[in-house]
Amino acid sequence: MRTIKHIGLIIFLLGLTIFSTLPFLGTYSMSSSEIDQWVEQKRIKSELFAAALQEDVADRTFEGMMELSPVIEKNLEEANATHRKNREYDKVIYTKATDMAAEIGKQAGIGFIAEKKGLMWWATFGLGILGALMFILPNVILLGAKGIKNNGIYHQNATNRGWIAWGVFFYLIAFYLILYFRPQYAVNWTYLMDPISERLSGNQAGHWFVYGFMYCTVMVVMGVRMYIKYRHNRYQMIRTTSVLFFQIVFAFLIPEIMVRLQMPYYDFKNAFPLDYDFFFQWNLRSLINSGGIGIFILVWGIALTLVIVPVMVYFFGKRWYCSWVCGCGGLAETLGDPYRQHSSKTLLSWRIERWLVHGVLVFAVGMTLITLYSFFSETGTVLGIKTSGVQNAYSLFIGAIFAGVVGTGFYPIFGNRVWCRFGCPLAAYLGIVQRFKSRFRITTNGGQCISCGNCSTYCEQGIDVRAYAQKGENIIRASCVGCGICAAVCPRGVLKLENGPEKGRINPTEVLLGNDVNLMELVNRK
Repeated sequence: MRTIKHIGLIIFLLGLTIFSTLPFLGTYSMSSSEIDQWVEQKRIKSELFAAALQEDVADRTFEGMMELSPVIEKNLEEANATHRKNREYDKVIYTKATDMAAEIGKQAGIGFIAEKKGLMWWATFGLGILGALMFILPNVILLGAKGIKNNGIYHQNATNRGWIAWGVFFYLIAFYLILYFRPQYAVNWTYLMDPISERLSGNQAGHWFVYGFMYCTVMVVMGVRMYIKYRHNRYQMIRTTSVLFFQIVFAFLIPEIMVRLQMPYYDFKNAFPLDYDFFFQWNLRSLINSGGIGIFILVWGIALTLVIVPVMVYFFGKRWYCSWVCGCGGLAETLGDPYRQHSSKTLLSWRIERWLVHGVLVFAVGMTLITLYSFFSETGTVLGIKTSGVQNAYSLFIGAIFAGVVGTGFYPIFGNRVWCRFGCPLAAYLGIVQRFKSRFRITTNGGQCISCGNCSTYCEQGIDVRAYAQKGENIIRASCVGCGICAAVCPRGVLKLENGPEKGRINPTEVLLGNDVNLMELVNRK
């Protein structure tokens, strides 16, 4: 069995290596007529940019985006600078230079990678999936007897912040930096996805489609690991199935199919303020102009945030979303599960968490209020502040860096819920409702606790669960996402996730105090 695991690891690394080298490979070339056709199709009004493309790009062959991208970026920036100087604002191209390089690169790709899309998919995603499953599936036999085994996590480089963990850390950071800030280097990745994207939406794949597909693929593969590891825990099996379903169907398939049906791209499970751009001017105008379906999406988004979310949290706690529906939570629970023990439990971390996550929530709400005022008043500034500037700041620092680069890239070193714990505004909103008005809690039976510490070790939200268990206190915390791992790893059944009225679980503190009182009464009688 270990031989199969080793072979699987080699196959996985081979697929990952090929995938990782694609940004630096490829051949790109466009003829003069193809450039004219592209300019007309994109309705480019800048003659300067079109002429620069004809001079510097037409009928030339570029080996890799590292050679093509600087030329396009330079031409775009120079053309825009001239138009602004001459106050020809109608000719200014507001597309980012990196995005423009990605668009042109997508049209200019030739050669093996662009022409052998299916073969390249199998050489990257195919090998990666096959190798990962070969590495994971033998665990069914190796795990042996019933029970969740977490032995040795601090003795393995992959799970104890060793060199493997740091390697994964840097790889994830690099991937997200390309995805968010250098999409032109993801062009070769998009070729692999074109056949799938064209079948779903009718369009060629962009770098966000690559991300969505990879997101689902990673969750499914690591979900198999969850099924094996927690195969004797019914709650974890159902919860894993739920997050996979909502990610694959609601976040990936339905939005793509909606585009094919000439509808707005929309993820019906994504609630504001996690969906922070829902109330941006461009999105509101797009929904209003889309007719009945757009109005339905608008009403649904508002109802989801103001009615459905608080009602569901009242009955089931924030776990109904964070651990059963949310894609961020789903990735954290599958890809991030091997790293959950790294979540800091210090008092300093808790203080930073409180201020930071609620600060992001205030930022999101304030930005939205400014946005709505600008939309209805048809002005671009509020109290001298540019609405677009506030939106761009939030999109960059929270939407891209915090939620993307930090939120996932930091899994191997700082735990799997960095974004959910410190940055997610929706988690903060849900947590406020859960803390003060929810029937959900984790009950404890301290009389059974042996202080092994498993519950605290594996709490991804940094809660010292053992401290509650030892005192027999219910756990009612704003940060708790109800993942249930603390109860799953408890060898004595001390912890239980509950909704509803208080039930008769033994509180040892009350029992001991009661015995002391009875003893004192007997002494006094004598």
